[in-house]
Amino acid sequence: MSQIITLCYRKVIDAGTTGAWEKLVFADSYQEFKMQAQLFNQEKKYRSFAELLQHVPDASQLHFLVSAAVTGYLQQLHNTVPDILNNQGRHFLPFNQYQFEIINSDILDSTRHQVALNFYSEPLIWHHTIGTYLLVSEAAATGDKALTNLVQLQPFLSIYSLQTNHL
Repeated sequence: MSQIITLCYRKVIDAGTTGAWEKLVFADSYQEFKMQAQLFNQEKKYRSFAELLQHVPDASQLHFLVSAAVTGYLQQLHNTVPDILNNQGRHFLPFNQYQFEIINSDILDSTRHQVALNFYSEPLIWHHTIGTYLLVSEAAATGDKALTNLVQLQPFLSIYSLQTNHL
């Protein structure tokens, strides 16, 4: 019996972000938010994302509309989840899907802008848990030998889905 898991890593980006890649995502998503919010706020009655969601029908479309500003930056990751390293300090976790989300924003105050990128990994075989580490290998591996990685559980990293295979 083996366990097939999908991991989800939630990367939150805000005004306090320090990495160069994250700063670009922050700046471009904020500019795109201000531009797209105009469609839902033509009378300029609201300034926050929360107010738009509360008072304007279809304002939830802003998640999708603003996501276009970050797709180029996601391609720079070459389908590898950022920040998550194996116990050897290497990036190893491939993602096949992501979701962009606006957590908060304000048309007049960039310091209130906050977004999240949720990265969903390729399926992995979960072999064992060793302390706070998961021993995993690629689910697509064939043959008797599987190359493994040890990944430490940490904030914003979780098991998103679990499937039990009875062999």
